[in-house]
Amino acid sequence: MKSMMILGAITGFILGAAGSVTGECTGPTVLWHACVSALAAGILARWCGRIWFTSLANAMEEQRRARAQASDKKTTAKV
Repeated sequence: MKSMMILGAITGFILGAAGSVTGECTGPTVLWHACVSALAAGILARWCGRIWFTSLANAMEEQRRARAQASDKKTTAKV
């Protein structure tokens, strides 16, 4: 989860700084916008990452259960 937040923060910082530079802001304003963008993007990336990892874990668990049920049916059919 840390890596998702760090990746989001870096992306947000770069996008915030680029947006401020293209808007012809002063140096401290560019830094301020970049920091706020990094915070917002980091929190958003952590939230999205948590949802993604939870969904991935649920899908893997469902596949495991389906395989277990299929193997139980094969065992029962052979007996």
